[in-house]
Amino acid sequence: MAKLIPFLDLKKINLRHEEAILDGVHKVLHSGWYILGNNVTVFESKFAEYCGTQYCVGVANGLDALELIIHAYNIGPGDEVIVPSNTYIASILSISATGATPILVEPDLLTYNLDPSKIEEHITSKTKAILVVHLYGQSCDMNPIREIANRYELKIIEDCAQAHGAMYNDQRVGNLGDAAAFSFYPGKNLGALGDGGAITTNDGTLFNKLNALRNYGSHKKYENLYKGYNSRLDEIQAPILSEKLKWLDQDNERRREISLYYLNNITNSSIALPTVQSGPESHVWHLFVIRVNHRNHFIEYMNRNNVQTMIHYPIPPHKQEAYKEWNDLVFPISERIHAEVVSLPISPVMEMEDIKRVVEVVNEYRTN
Repeated sequence: MAKLIPFLDLKKINLRHEEAILDGVHKVLHSGWYILGNNVTVFESKFAEYCGTQYCVGVANGLDALELIIHAYNIGPGDEVIVPSNTYIASILSISATGATPILVEPDLLTYNLDPSKIEEHITSKTKAILVVHLYGQSCDMNPIREIANRYELKIIEDCAQAHGAMYNDQRVGNLGDAAAFSFYPGKNLGALGDGGAITTNDGTLFNKLNALRNYGSHKKYENLYKGYNSRLDEIQAPILSEKLKWLDQDNERRREISLYYLNNITNSSIALPTVQSGPESHVWHLFVIRVNHRNHFIEYMNRNNVQTMIHYPIPPHKQEAYKEWNDLVFPISERIHAEVVSLPISPVMEMEDIKRVVEVVNEYRTN
């Protein structure tokens, strides 16, 4: 029997950095300072520089990052935020949590990202922001989105949870709008050993407010300017992220090499391959997502051949029980995507023999 090819081997990814990770944890332990210390400050500086922004605020996770941005911009009840109908539900939860109304807009079937041509028809006098999601690792087509945002004086909020390091016109995601949210969940291209997140921005006023909001609304202990949150990047996770940030571009390049091999060698006509919109650096391939009819049959076939796959994501947000008020709405493009997508194994530690094996198994798949 062929060996199992895992969807993602987090242990192997992180053991490459074992010595530096243990050294970082040891230094935090012996520093005696465990909340918002020097390690968080250092990482924030490094990550802002990497993204090309003036500021970075480390927070507890990616969902909090989005919610804090929306809260800090005073977007709430009575306001609307445009968001893709095809996304992980966190993008939408962040809007609901502030009392604002998410306005779902269909994606482009080729890129899975928000379709700029569909945005303007959904803008009303209540619209305050456009929340773009660089899904699966590919940057959205930002120029037309910026034009619309400028025309209607809307904020652009980036959800960069899957796109650390992706580029658009020589700028990194996280520096393409007014503020951006990142997740450092362990499976991300830049992943911690637990939860973590960050916000990047060039808005100094927003930065100062976010620094307080993440810490109970306080800049100074026991003095609270805002009704804030407890959402702080962990001091132990910060040096781990600083170390792994050094290798992010190299890891992303390896992901591109694997994806290119898949794109050039998967020839099965029943498989719809992903599309790169604007050059290789626009995509960092957090996920390699194909579409296939009879998805359950395909997944069962892959399992029989010892290749793990995953579905990102099986149920569109408007069909979730949490949003039952939307369950009767119809978003045909999103529904098609969610019914057909399958993610193939991809990571910077995949061996060539495993990559070739995935291609071989996919190419041998038959629908009957």
